Amino acid sequence: MNSWAGCAFPDELLYDLTGDTWVRLEADGEVVIGMTDVAQSRCGRLVQVGWKMPGRFVERSRPLSVIESAKWVGPMRAPLSGVVVANNQATFVKDIAIANRDPYGAGWFYRLRAQDSVQIEALAGATVAFEHYKKVIDETKLRCFRCED
Repeated sequence: MNSWAGCAFPDELLYDLTGDTWVRLEADGEVVIGMTDVAQSRCGRLVQVGWKMPGRFVERSRPLSVIESAKWVGPMRAPLSGVVVANNQATFVKDIAIANRDPYGAGWFYRLRAQDSVQIEALAGATVAFEHYKKVIDETKLRCFRCED
């Protein structure tokens, strides 16, 4: 795993650099989606998330969730087109800041059945994402942090 200015970039993930989201390929062909460490740090502590329910079809680059945080309100865009298989709403109801504490683990947002393997192939690998985010972090002077209990 690479890290820069406190921001982590796990090697096993793919990244949508324009949407600041990560994608983990599962053995069953589904994907798990979450926000990057950079995204959760830019947002600050989450206070509310609007959810898409299982069974909904989402299109790449269209809003998947509306995120409200201490600093920002806006969309989390879908990195891939597909059908929502599950969301992590129950975890966020118990602990709204879970993505601020564990963005690559318990703070995942959605599980999707991706529609198009070409879209998956277009996502950035960890090395490309790390180089991209290093520049963004340096230009914006961002420092990643994790909320604490």
